[in-house]
Amino acid sequence: QVQLVESGGAWVQAGGSLRLSCVASGGAFDQLSMGWFRQAPGKDRELLARISWSGSGTYYEDVVKGRFDISRDNAQSTVYLQMNNLKPEDTAVYYCAAAKLLMKLSAYQPEYWGQGTLVTVSS
Repeated sequence: QVQLVESGGAWVQAGGSLRLSCVASGGAFDQLSMGWFRQAPGKDRELLARISWSGSGTYYEDVVKGRFDISRDNAQSTVYLQMNNLKPEDTAVYYCAAAKLLMKLSAYQPEYWGQGTLVTVSS
């Protein structure tokens, strides 16, 4: 059983930056594709970015393309989300997720979810 723990959420002013981290334990991290999702109040959970097990493939949804960057360190069993030029509409709980297949993330069907970390962006 893989456990995922996110950290790095905070309050930040619009235009600022944050880096979220997600540490995995209990499984073979370097065999898992990883993704970041978010859920704003009153809205559905949405996929933001995905990264392949090796890190060679990264994929972004249009809402964050050019502002957010996903990366991973397999030696540290950690995936990151660097968020730049944050906007008030980025306010949400951010979740990392793990899947044995990359397509499971885009299908919103990862095997594992973290508990989430709150990001608040003020105008």
